[in-house]
Amino acid sequence: MTEILFYTFADNPLDVARRVVAKAHGQGRQVMIYAPDAAVADAIDRLLWTTPALGFVPHCRDSDALAGETPVLIGTDADALRSADVMINLHTEQPPAFARFERLVEIIGLDDARVEAGRERYRFYKTRGYALQTHDLRQHAG
Repeated sequence: MTEILFYTFADNPLDVARRVVAKAHGQGRQVMIYAPDAAVADAIDRLLWTTPALGFVPHCRDSDALAGETPVLIGTDADALRSADVMINLHTEQPPAFARFERLVEIIGLDDARVEAGRERYRFYKTRGYALQTHDLRQHAG
């Protein structure tokens, strides 16, 4: 069953996603960044190209010709990955096909609408019996 991690109180959810992607890639994991919103997909794509300056993570859109051989994909097509290791949800609703992945990462920002949407997703997963872990990012600030 999919393990689900919630990172809460993220002052910069895209940077948290970037760090999770880099860590998972460093562990040899295949990563799907679920981003159906074009602006969010563009923003995480730019961030992965530029940060950190010396730690490039190979990535592309799930519709790209190289998607089948790229370890990190951005988009909505979970079937484009060779191995369903990690999915990072950058949307306000639970992603379809998340249950195929070993791990789902939910990143909850600070604004009220995203917090409430995150709570709804937490309840959704909990009522279905998924193993949930929560990491309060306020404890790591400073």
